[in-house]
Amino acid sequence: MAPVLPGFDYLRVPVADGVALNVAVAGSGSPIVLLHGFPQTHLMWRHVAADLAAGHTVICPDLRGYGASDKPAEAGRETYSKRTMAADVVALARALGHERFALAGHDRGALVAFRAGLDHPAAITHLACLDVLPTLDMWEVMHGVGAAVGFHLYLMAQPPGLPERMIDASADAFFGHFLDVWTRDRGAIPADVRAAYLEACRAAVPSIVADYRASAGIDVDHDRADREAGNRLRMPVTVLQQDWGAALGYDAVALWGAWAPDLVHTTVKSGHFMAEEDPAGVAGALRALLTR
Repeated sequence: MAPVLPGFDYLRVPVADGVALNVAVAGSGSPIVLLHGFPQTHLMWRHVAADLAAGHTVICPDLRGYGASDKPAEAGRETYSKRTMAADVVALARALGHERFALAGHDRGALVAFRAGLDHPAAITHLACLDVLPTLDMWEVMHGVGAAVGFHLYLMAQPPGLPERMIDASADAFFGHFLDVWTRDRGAIPADVRAAYLEACRAAVPSIVADYRASAGIDVDHDRADREAGNRLRMPVTVLQQDWGAALGYDAVALWGAWAPDLVHTTVKSGHFMAEEDPAGVAGALRALLTR
């Protein structure tokens, strides 16, 4: 059997026409939604979610296009835009009875969370983003040979067809590469969880590529429009990041500070999958955010 979050109830919640999300829910108290990253599912939050559920209602969905959630065909630029995926999350929380909630995301989920914070400021009380830059800033700092670390961003930015065929031809090697090279503590992702991630990704190649393709197109347009309009995140924001700025030559605090006036930025020593490598540290940072 595929691993699940122990003690969590599982639901399928419709959030848009023809799209329902798989979601795990537990706990009571003020709500917090946790969004997973790539190449993962909601299982990445298993330790942090159990910790937070002692004092909060914890909601862990698979994003549109990932895990056991629906995977609509890419009908246009909006299908997997972060704006659309953020609207899914707000609709999910509302369907579960929460008009306002805290939101934390890792990797792809952090980009969805960032967009939700800009598009739905009345709904998001607190925001945490783990190990990303906002999409527009990300593309602006990727240059020269240093950008090779993000080769997958360029591959999946290509028009439909070639990237899907290339990845599908060697899906386990492709997705497993990131689980290996982005992890400092290999034991943090046990064999059963790794197998669940790979199985989920094999079944979702078109939608995963569509998600990334959106981040090379419509998501940039949305971020640029907000930057030009002077829109900023109105809620307390926590950012946890590896020190990519030192490697790629940018000031992460300055980039995030331009979007988030009420910012706590922390450079972590764990690998990219910090919620699995250092769950106590991540849970502690989220609890501190919720007191601000």
